[in-house]
Amino acid sequence: MVNLTGWIARAGVLWNENKGPKNPWGGGGNDGDGGGGDGGGPRNPWAFPPEGRRPGKGGVTSLDDFLKRARKGGGGGGGFPGGMPSRTLVLIGVGVLALLWVAFTSFHVITPEQRGVVAFLGKYSRTLEPGIAMTLPAPLESVRKINVQQIRNEDFPAASGENLMLTQDQNIVDLAYSVRWDISNPEDYVFQIAKPEETVRATAESAMRAALAGVTLNDAIGPGRTVIEARVQQSMQQILDEYNAGVRVQGVSIKNATAPAAVDEAFKQVTAAQQEAEAARNQARAYAQQIIALAQGEAAQFDKIYEQYKLAPEVTRRRIYYETMEAVLAKSNKTIIEAPGVTPYIPLPAARGTTVNPSVQQGQQQAQPAQQQGGGQ
Repeated sequence: MVNLTGWIARAGVLWNENKGPKNPWGGGGNDGDGGGGDGGGPRNPWAFPPEGRRPGKGGVTSLDDFLKRARKGGGGGGGFPGGMPSRTLVLIGVGVLALLWVAFTSFHVITPEQRGVVAFLGKYSRTLEPGIAMTLPAPLESVRKINVQQIRNEDFPAASGENLMLTQDQNIVDLAYSVRWDISNPEDYVFQIAKPEETVRATAESAMRAALAGVTLNDAIGPGRTVIEARVQQSMQQILDEYNAGVRVQGVSIKNATAPAAVDEAFKQVTAAQQEAEAARNQARAYAQQIIALAQGEAAQFDKIYEQYKLAPEVTRRRIYYETMEAVLAKSNKTIIEAPGVTPYIPLPAARGTTVNPSVQQGQQQAQPAQQQGGGQ
């Protein structure tokens, strides 16, 4: 504990007060020099050292004397106020720093989504589960906290621009895709690979180029995307497992797959022509199927008629004749003569389906009433 009496005594040395009124800046002394002599007046502590020698004559100030006493330490009135040696204070300070170092490097808080990978002198030791854990202080043991629940995302290309790849049919496609992954094994993730993120990106690019090299351009920009994504994910996981990377690939997503900008317009025209050709082929196939179905139906009907003809040729022949005449006469004008010896009036122009001159038709209509009147007489 600090001795209050010692502090007061050393404060008196600093101020170097004398009997009389307390005025550290001088003035009002008996010698009339403003506090500069040895009379009964107040002294100036900044001008008069404790030994009574002036600073200009090689003396030391009271503050220098105090610091000199503090640096000496030990007995004889030396050391810090209160009589505590400076060496003891240094040891206490070192001990406090050591305790703080142990406290901050030995106790670790692991959150639920984290795992703590412990290394003893740089070598893997164990993995800490969520909670409060204690380890040896650094540098004996070090802890690296790894978030095992975070889903990381890698975009390709990383910046705006083209990402050109070659397909199986020697076409170039500009591909943009992303890879989602997380950490499945924290200790492998920390100790097996030096740069995990760069390794995942390099693996994704290699797997995607290998997958596109096995498909055509139409598959890459069309319905084959799902197959490519599954193939890339499987290939990436296989490579990373061989590396013991401790990484799990969650999925691969192709965002955009188009032709390069330099040939995009021509590629669109080729695509439109291919679509038109496919539509024409589909129409031709539909027409051919329709004609084939009609021919097959007629052939089946002829086979049935032929079976009936073999059983009764005369009846079947007459029936075919009647059906044929019915089909032919149904589309033409008909004239029916009832009985022999009777000559009915037949309007031949109307029977032929031709147009009659209006003047001739009017004369015929006038002649018919006259004939009827003469016959009545």
